[in-house]
Amino acid sequence: MHVIHRRGWEIPERLATPEQLFFDRRAFLAATGAAALALTPQLAAAQRVSDLPDPSKDLYPAKRNEKFMLDRPVTDEKINTNYNNFYEFGSSKNVARAAQALKPRPWTMKIDGMVEKDQEIGIDDLLKQVTLEERLYRHRCVEAWSMAIPWSGFPLSKLVELAKPLSSAKYLRMETFFDKTVAFEQRKPYYPWPYVEGLTMAEATNELAFLVTGAYGKPTPKVMGAPIRLAVPWKYGFKSIKSIVQELLGGVAGVRIRLLGQRQSAGTPSALESGHGRIHRHRRAQADDAVQRLRRIRRRPLQGTREGAAVGVAGIR
Repeated sequence: MHVIHRRGWEIPERLATPEQLFFDRRAFLAATGAAALALTPQLAAAQRVSDLPDPSKDLYPAKRNEKFMLDRPVTDEKINTNYNNFYEFGSSKNVARAAQALKPRPWTMKIDGMVEKDQEIGIDDLLKQVTLEERLYRHRCVEAWSMAIPWSGFPLSKLVELAKPLSSAKYLRMETFFDKTVAFEQRKPYYPWPYVEGLTMAEATNELAFLVTGAYGKPTPKVMGAPIRLAVPWKYGFKSIKSIVQELLGGVAGVRIRLLGQRQSAGTPSALESGHGRIHRHRRAQADDAVQRLRRIRRRPLQGTREGAAVGVAGIR
């Protein structure tokens, strides 16, 4: 019996392009291309806007606030922009290339909840209403590494003031962008996207809470959470949510998944900070164990809300 062994590149004849379409393919492609452009003029316009230089680039470098300084050198920019947690674009640290798909313009933030009036504001309109400054902050990760970063931005309390919260508001809930066509990791079900974080009103109005719009004297790089992200230096990095699109002020909080593990000492230098030694192996093992436990917890269904719980669903950033 004769057995036909098809090669990997062979396809059934029924899948071949009809002869008349093949010989007239240029006209076919021109027609379909014109139709696509006619159907998606808004998408094409949005793409052109996102490809333009950042309109806020002339606002940087911002004047440094000498009140917020560090006792250690600033981490090199090349390290900081190539060693990141941005789970919307991948679970490794090498997400800089994937994050270039992020489109920081146009960008609108929605403010609602327990406020006098719901509002939406574009990032560039927001920047016109605040004064930018530069602060040197230490960014600490639960994975036992840290960096020293020159953030540019404005106090989170200024945005809270702009939101005009009601006296009954107790929490600030922040939500990152959600776009599966841009962030391919958001297509995966291991996490209940979009990423949500939160602070109490006392934390949100603390002078250290900082909304970041730039770094290293330039607009925030995409991989670091452009065009606007949070920096709360007294908390682990996962609290500093990236690429914020919504601020919700509320009185009843949601569920928080707590990350277990030993805290890193605030005074202990990290291997990624200039001039310091390696990370202790036992602390790395503890951090890795905490990460694995969090990933297992993420796959479980969330429970109902309750009074007094911390806001949002925590992850690792």
